[in-house]
Amino acid sequence: MDTPPDDGCAAGIPQAQETNLPSVVIERRVEWPDTDAAGHYHHSTVVRWVEAAEAVLLRRLGLAHLFGSTPRVHFEADYRARLWFGDLVRIELRVDRVGTASLRYAFTVRGRGEEAAATGCMAIAHSAARASGSTPWPDEVRELLVKAGPQAPELLA
Repeated sequence: MDTPPDDGCAAGIPQAQETNLPSVVIERRVEWPDTDAAGHYHHSTVVRWVEAAEAVLLRRLGLAHLFGSTPRVHFEADYRARLWFGDLVRIELRVDRVGTASLRYAFTVRGRGEEAAATGCMAIAHSAARASGSTPWPDEVRELLVKAGPQAPELLA
């Protein structure tokens, strides 16, 4: 995989990046199974929320066919604030960098107000069916991954 240099991806969504890179915002509630014995969200919940945002983004881009061919190769998160059962959370996911056969997402999970509860990144590789390693993005996929821009949010009613 052509991994970009690690420059602290847990800083969350970069403020000064190309604006044509795809991004999406989704909302979720902290459900009872998302909590641990202390009553606040469990660290693994963030992984599921980030992947839910990724699914929304790929569907919006017409790239649902990528499911099953984009293994995760890195996940990093900083947990900054507690979220409690019933809290509404907003997950912001943005394509941060696109490589030849990989990409890196940056994410921020926010609770009440605009406080960041978790920030980080997830890197994925593209691996075509039956490939034994990573494979380059098809041209039409790469085009969308670098030029599609922000997508409509998925907000809870």
